[in-house]
Amino acid sequence: MTKTGLLVRVDRAAGGLAADLGLYLISAVFALITALSSTLLPHRAWGAVAAWGYLLAALVVAGQLLLRRQQGRAMIAWVTYAAVALLPLVIQAVQRAGGRTDRAQEEVVVVEHMGESLLHSGSPYLGRAEIAAIPLDERLLGYRPYQPGMAIFGLPRAAAGEHWWTDARIWFAIATVVALGAAVALLRSSPHRVRAIQAATVLPVTALTLATGGDDIPVLALCLLALALAATGRYGWSGAAVGAAAACKLFALPVLAVLAILAVATGNWRRFLPPALGLPLLALLPPLLVDPDALIENVLRFPLGHGLVTSPAQSPFPGYLIAQSVPGGRVLAAALLLAAAAVIALLLLRRPPRTAATAALFCGYGLLTAILLMPTTRFGYLLYPAAFLLWVTALSNHTATTAPQRDTALYRQ
Repeated sequence: MTKTGLLVRVDRAAGGLAADLGLYLISAVFALITALSSTLLPHRAWGAVAAWGYLLAALVVAGQLLLRRQQGRAMIAWVTYAAVALLPLVIQAVQRAGGRTDRAQEEVVVVEHMGESLLHSGSPYLGRAEIAAIPLDERLLGYRPYQPGMAIFGLPRAAAGEHWWTDARIWFAIATVVALGAAVALLRSSPHRVRAIQAATVLPVTALTLATGGDDIPVLALCLLALALAATGRYGWSGAAVGAAAACKLFALPVLAVLAILAVATGNWRRFLPPALGLPLLALLPPLLVDPDALIENVLRFPLGHGLVTSPAQSPFPGYLIAQSVPGGRVLAAALLLAAAAVIALLLLRRPPRTAATAALFCGYGLLTAILLMPTTRFGYLLYPAAFLLWVTALSNHTATTAPQRDTALYRQ
């Protein structure tokens, strides 16, 4: 028996309930360990709440196994999401509004500062001179290494003041639920829909990220929605979804590129490209008109290591280890990253994806390679390739009508 066949059998055991039980139990252990041992206080607070949510989900699934009832798996996933991601998020937002300063990661503060700057100056960014005037121990928070669209999530606090409901994470969550709900509705006929929901909601790396920081989660949700829309032939809306994601974070650009090639290969580029390219470009107009150098300082110089301070994104993946421990390591890591990108680009051009499922494979493996080889990266970024790869099977059932029947690309999975 092949490894793939074994994984399929495990996934389908007891109608999927056995894998559900394993997922929730392992997640409960992860959350408990996080609560007891994490050095990051927001993470500890998340784990203390999420562990109970995962444990209750495991008990419910165990009851289903005993009663041999498979109905309601999707509902259990959504309720678990509320318990392990949304509830800890709201608790931390309320505590933060009450004066706790250890109930949000730095990116939440950065996004809220973007909203303030956008509201008062028309640009979400500070210039290099303004950042240099900030005290050294606070200078990191002066950088906003996101695309201009991310500032939208900071506008509620900028306009209405410090309340629990103006916390940027609340608005990350609202955007995420809307986008994921739409994506799941599009894939409602897929037998793998439950696993797709779990991949985007209850995986610990996803739930933890939303509750404590969260800026990556709406970007991921919009990318998944774009894939689901492409799978069902709605390329105009797919372009709008991934364009909105790219207007918030550069991490969505590889997904945009893969979907653009899919749209060209299937003859849908006229519907896809205008919103996909237009939204990110439109988001760039205000900062370009106000202070183009500030945009370059925040979005390009700082992530590339040429800012006034260095990025704290230093997870011990191969690219970071090479950059830190090998002479000329940063150049070598960059060269490896460019070589990997060139290989993936060549594969895309020689065998372009013709289904959304194949596009998701390219996105998953491509981003996984990039995350491993980037000189500065975060462990949490793994949520992108994990979600894309776990969505492949759910997307597969909706791709047969979006490409010619004799096209062998349908079977390149």
